[in-house]
Amino acid sequence: MERNLFSGSEIVIKALLYEKVEYIFGYPGGAIMPIYDSLHDYLNFISHILMRHEQGSIHAAQGYARATGKIGVCFTTSGPGATNLITGLADALIDSTPLVCITGQVSSHLLGTDAFQETNIIDISIPVTKWNIQVLKAKDICESIQKGFFIAKQGRPGPVLIDITKDAQFQKTVFHYTRCKYIKNFHPYPCVENEKIMEAADLINSAERPLILVGQGVILAEAEEEFKKFVEKTGIPVASTLLGLGALDSHHSLYVGMLGMHGNYAPNILTNQCDILIAVGMRFDDRVTGDVKKYAKQAKIIHLEIDSSEINKNISCHIPILGDCKSSLKKLIFYVNESIHPEWKDKFFHLKKKEKTIVIQGDLYPKKKGITMGEVIKWINQYKKKNAILVTDVGQHQMIASRYFNFTCKKSQITSGGLGTMGFALPASIGAQLGVKKNRQIICIVGDGGIQMTIQEMGTILQYKIPVKIVLLNNNFLGMVRQWQQLFFDKRYSCTELVNPDFIKLAHAYNIKAKKVNKREELEKSVKKALSYKKAFLLEVVIEKEDNVFPMIPAGAAVDEIRLT
Repeated sequence: MERNLFSGSEIVIKALLYEKVEYIFGYPGGAIMPIYDSLHDYLNFISHILMRHEQGSIHAAQGYARATGKIGVCFTTSGPGATNLITGLADALIDSTPLVCITGQVSSHLLGTDAFQETNIIDISIPVTKWNIQVLKAKDICESIQKGFFIAKQGRPGPVLIDITKDAQFQKTVFHYTRCKYIKNFHPYPCVENEKIMEAADLINSAERPLILVGQGVILAEAEEEFKKFVEKTGIPVASTLLGLGALDSHHSLYVGMLGMHGNYAPNILTNQCDILIAVGMRFDDRVTGDVKKYAKQAKIIHLEIDSSEINKNISCHIPILGDCKSSLKKLIFYVNESIHPEWKDKFFHLKKKEKTIVIQGDLYPKKKGITMGEVIKWINQYKKKNAILVTDVGQHQMIASRYFNFTCKKSQITSGGLGTMGFALPASIGAQLGVKKNRQIICIVGDGGIQMTIQEMGTILQYKIPVKIVLLNNNFLGMVRQWQQLFFDKRYSCTELVNPDFIKLAHAYNIKAKKVNKREELEKSVKKALSYKKAFLLEVVIEKEDNVFPMIPAGAAVDEIRLT
């Protein structure tokens, strides 16, 4: 036990070292300056990545957390620095991303006085954090950080915010740190009820048309192997949510595609024909269910979920199985029978053929003059590394990439799912690349709208020589909004057309190698060059202005009312 006195600011850094933090993503300012001053003495032991905006800092921390499974950490100052975290906190909460965000705050005697750069970040962030706390005394810093790291990661992960006043950073106290293993009245892992497991197994064993829906919970629980064993033993077709992509190899014989508004035709149609629906680590988001009044009314629903608040929240289930899905699946595997369901699987096969003829063929092998988003992903699949991680922004490119990218290994997809945050991808790809180091390839796919929300993070790529591969799909439109305007607002393209800068010159200004592709004949060669380049590369591909994403479930429609055109 160390008995020397340390400043609160130094205690923050020493606590992070005890938690084995390797990267801090941040941006300094007045109220957090003492912590940054203490960090200066520890830069040989912990790395700080100077982002270009606080929102970029938290998205980078998210990318790091999603790629590694570890807790992402970011620093910001008070006032605008802290409020610039709010979008990232909301994004992390809804997508279950473990973060510890440390914000500086004005001195305690100034709280409530509207002092310079004072904002009540605690009350502001309550709805978008798993837990938050304001620290007024140096002696409370260790306990707050201990609790913060425990809460962020245990059970359903989420973001934590720790706000530390400037005087607490200067105060001196003893340093004693032990990692938190228990918090009274906080029970992050519900006990799996054997009775529910037996009920679920009996229902699964009697099923004729069962369907499994897999969500990110399997990935967060690191239960991919257990899930694969369960799927292969039962022989049940598997459909994935957006964030569940990668939980099962997309080439697996039982994988039938992505669910939801722009998901695959077969799993959406057959959700309303199955007799048993087994939801594993997913929360029945509205983008998956469509009209809840018409969702799977014919099916008995089994829901494996760690968060009790998600049970019966959107869709009523017949058998809830609360608990970590790694534990639940292990038990369930033992009791389910081996099966194959050939006639049921054939239905997926025939509907997939229909989608391939009407949609997929035109996306991947177009006959029209302009380049499609789908054919870009086709060539990326051809030349990417097998263990590549896809990081996407939000919009048409996100849906196309999610539909066609080959997910072949764990933790291979990072996107903003629940909040749908434009500007997420570029900083998230920075955090992801630092997290996996040179072991995996990061492919960042963005639109011309989203990239301009955080384009300044190219400066971070420049400073730290981060070798992300950026594929910019440019249609000079806010594409997804334009698609809705075309289909549902009589082609009244209100405020969605973009006049864009020269992205190639911008990339060159940041010393990033770049190339622009206008012609199909140049596409394959250019994708190959971009993905094989050892440093950062921006590949801008000019795509069809009115290249739409289908299938599509119109807002408010049922999942089986999905449109192919």
